[in-house]
Amino acid sequence: MVAALAIVFGAGIVRGFAGFGFSALCVAGLALLVSPARIVPAIFVLEVLASISLLRSAARHIDWPWLSWLVLGNFLCLPLGTLLLAWLPETPLRLLIGALLLLAAGLLRAGVSLALAPSAGVRLGVGMASGFVNGVAAIGGIAVAVMLSTAQIAPAVMRATMIALFLFTDLYALACSAVISHATHAPTELLGPDTLRWALWLAPAMLAGIWVGQRSFVGVSPAQFRRHVLNLLMLIAAISVLRAALDLVGR
Repeated sequence: MVAALAIVFGAGIVRGFAGFGFSALCVAGLALLVSPARIVPAIFVLEVLASISLLRSAARHIDWPWLSWLVLGNFLCLPLGTLLLAWLPETPLRLLIGALLLLAAGLLRAGVSLALAPSAGVRLGVGMASGFVNGVAAIGGIAVAVMLSTAQIAPAVMRATMIALFLFTDLYALACSAVISHATHAPTELLGPDTLRWALWLAPAMLAGIWVGQRSFVGVSPAQFRRHVLNLLMLIAAISVLRAALDLVGR
């Protein structure tokens, strides 16, 4: 639990500073300690609290055309990812999570730019991919960050749009988890008493991290800090992939 608090606190600093990355860092770190299916729903709860705490100051910068299509895509595909989370065995799920994190972080770190026009189809496609990934591993924000970074959107607008999107997607993911847990005989209960216990235990560390992230790093440029975060994310993802691969080989 001490290690979990430290991971959530660090992820909270990133969320408070950059507006995204909390779920990705939490899943990458906590998946090394416990089953992802146990902590992903709790991370959704924490993300809701984080978005509420940040939304008031960011609301006036939201890009509504982007947000509306992203919300629709998540609405369509997030249940598919959540259902997969309930049925996929733990070790392959860890491998999938680690690989997705490593790919996403590598793309961002390398500065890959797809240079796609922000049409309705592109926005919907990004939303659908984000929804599926978010349901499986709570890292849909990284997929959105990759796309928004290619759209020449101002940092304040990108941050605000993602904060608003996270508030919807995490509430929706929690609803999907509740439905799947009660309507199916999935081997893992996605939403139950453990979800609330995890969220209550970890929330103070996250809120403290957000407070630090908002007020610290005054002398550090956003680009430099983002590089450090992505380097850390790639390291954690690589460790997760290696551990899952060794578990599979050892079977």
